[in-house]
Amino acid sequence: MLKTRALSALVLAPPALLAVWLGGYAFAALVAVAVALMCWEWHRMITGGGFAISGRVAASGCAVAALVAVAHPEIAVGMVLVVAVVSTLLGGGGRGWVAVGSLYAGLPSIALVWLRGTPDIGGAVVAWLLLVVWSTDIGAYAFGRMIGGPLLLPAVSPKKTWAGLLGGMLCAALLGSVVAWSMDFEVSGAVVAGAGAVIAVVAQIGDLFESWVKRRWGVKDSSGIIPGHGGVLDRVDGLLIAALAVAGVLLVNG
Repeated sequence: MLKTRALSALVLAPPALLAVWLGGYAFAALVAVAVALMCWEWHRMITGGGFAISGRVAASGCAVAALVAVAHPEIAVGMVLVVAVVSTLLGGGGRGWVAVGSLYAGLPSIALVWLRGTPDIGGAVVAWLLLVVWSTDIGAYAFGRMIGGPLLLPAVSPKKTWAGLLGGMLCAALLGSVVAWSMDFEVSGAVVAGAGAVIAVVAQIGDLFESWVKRRWGVKDSSGIIPGHGGVLDRVDGLLIAALAVAGVLLVNG
């Protein structure tokens, strides 16, 4: 399983980083495909494997919103809100959960596209965010396996440990500082390290939320589309919440 996970990561990471480097509609197109798949996975989970009209509306609407976000992020946010309402009215299993899925996948996707479009710093910020979240996952897995110890939240995730959380924070702080230094971030190393550690916690909260949703609906993985990882939601659950957090910080600080 570890070998499969590593191979999948090696295949997926380069095109993701290339899209981040290209930016614009190239990056938005990647996000659009990802959010459509996430909506598909979400509706499969809450309907026991189905993909009704409400799910198709959510997937297509959020994908289009990701593309619109390149030039008009405020319109894209409105589109996601409308999609959430319309897909809920169309019904299907777990009516209230349909709206939750549209917002859960759609709004962070808009945040990522908006972050990448931020003048001068967009590419660096998104690359930093991706690498910090990835290092969090790797650190949490490695430290959790090596050290073990008390579980973080056994009622939600039976494998996550406090050692894994602290290891993820440490790796995120270290790698985040290295990446920021290599990209000439105009922020002190201590601040960047602290930000990386905080993002690690936020990412783990996102991971736990998706674990809770899967447990709520009795599924192990959101899908089997990524060998060794499960589904797209399983791979980016931490990134979704982290993207919203970073976008919120940038908005507040102008």
